[in-house]
Amino acid sequence: MAKQNENETRTPIDDLNDSLSTIEQKVQNNQKIIVWASVTVAVVVCLILIYVYAIRRPGISAANDAIGQADMSLAIGNDSIALTQYQQVADNYGYDAGNRAALNAAIILYRDGKYEEALNYLKKYSATESIIGASSKSLEGDCYVNLQQYDKAIGCYRDAVKLSDDNPYYTPVFMMKEATVERELKNYEAEAKLYQQIADKYPNFGNGMNVNIEKYIKRAEAQAQSK
Repeated sequence: MAKQNENETRTPIDDLNDSLSTIEQKVQNNQKIIVWASVTVAVVVCLILIYVYAIRRPGISAANDAIGQADMSLAIGNDSIALTQYQQVADNYGYDAGNRAALNAAIILYRDGKYEEALNYLKKYSATESIIGASSKSLEGDCYVNLQQYDKAIGCYRDAVKLSDDNPYYTPVFMMKEATVERELKNYEAEAKLYQQIADKYPNFGNGMNVNIEKYIKRAEAQAQSK
């Protein structure tokens, strides 16, 4: 009976106090977890700061200095020395300098006819920018053309088109390169389709480049029909 009276005399405040006591006990039980979590966060923050100020910034500075020397060598006509320097930066550094060094090394190697080596450095280059990035994919395609790996070349030219963001000066050039490879493979229908796309989407390109796109379309269509 006493217990029943006790329950009857409890108020919402009593229930609230009981709840607060339970929460307080849980907090006390989890204090070690909270402390360790705080320590872990502090350690992560410290590691990030060490990386930024002790590793990343000096690394970026060293990479920029190294590629600056390569740029100077190239500017005064020492291509072979510049190539070696670009390769060292690309092989030993990341960051923007290492990325650009990989592309510059690939360009020099391509000019020297070293297409496999050029491809190795092009694969290190992160192609994202709409003009330079797209041009790097086009250069990769050119390497594959010279190695007679035409399917890979077509893939690269298509990637270049995607990256170029419908640039009226560059995109049709990449499409023409693809069309040229399709012609080499005797895929005349695909060739004609590409030229027609150029004529439709970039009507001023032919006149600007002194290229008779209509002539190429008719030639490809005629050869497609005669197959």
